Amino acid sequence: MAAAEDGDGFGPLDQAAGLRRWAEQQGAGGGEPSVAALSSGIPEAPRPTLMVVGLPSGAQRQRLERVRQTLQRWQANGHAWVGDPARWQLVALDEDSPHLHTLACQQPRWALWVEGDPDGFRRAYRCLRHLREGGGPTRLLVLHPGFASHAGLLDNLRQAAGTFLEIELLLLAERPRGYQG
Repeated sequence: MAAAEDGDGFGPLDQAAGLRRWAEQQGAGGGEPSVAALSSGIPEAPRPTLMVVGLPSGAQRQRLERVRQTLQRWQANGHAWVGDPARWQLVALDEDSPHLHTLACQQPRWALWVEGDPDGFRRAYRCLRHLREGGGPTRLLVLHPGFASHAGLLDNLRQAAGTFLEIELLLLAERPRGYQG
């Protein structure tokens, strides 16, 4: 009986073939360091991963583009820790995922998307409740489409999450353009 081929020419069901294909799709070029990293002697920094829950339904690419736009806005407004928003690997995850607890143990960076519509805060709190019940993360960065102030609903959400769910929400100040502080 002949062994099944995986179609990449590396032999029968080469387990690493899937990883090689994934790396090629990600533009990693088989794990080779970049020319800049080789010439500078400094290893290329790994791309940070941000797990995002609470995104509205819709096409995955559009949902994650909203997150990237938020990172771009924060970077432009002086939040230097963001660095290049394009380097972030964004992963959308449903709060009822069966892999939630495992991912919460493995991934250090989590964010909660809070939509700007009237029911956005109710959905965000419900999402946090699911995270708590499913063994999810207990500290999340709050992403949003650009609320000018945290006073009111965002602060209420942060306080309710801390008091009732023992989840810490991190709110970043929206700085005006050109902020030099």
